Amino acid sequence: MYDQLQEPVEVLREGMDTQRLMDENVVASAVILAGRLQSLKMANPAFEAITFSPEVETLLAAHMTAVAN
Repeated sequence: MYDQLQEPVEVLREGMDTQRLMDENVVASAVILAGRLQSLKMANPAFEAITFSPEVETLLAAHMTAVAN
């Protein structure tokens, strides 16, 4: 799904900084990182307060809406 030569963090950062087109690789990277963050939160409550930026949250919400439709 995402460019395996780059880490999801880098792909997402570039997408959010508009150095890269907002494509399925950027969205896939955000989804991967959201899953990793959720796993951290489940493993240790110390991570519970960590959130994504409002821009990334909007991207994830738009993705979930598209998936639901």
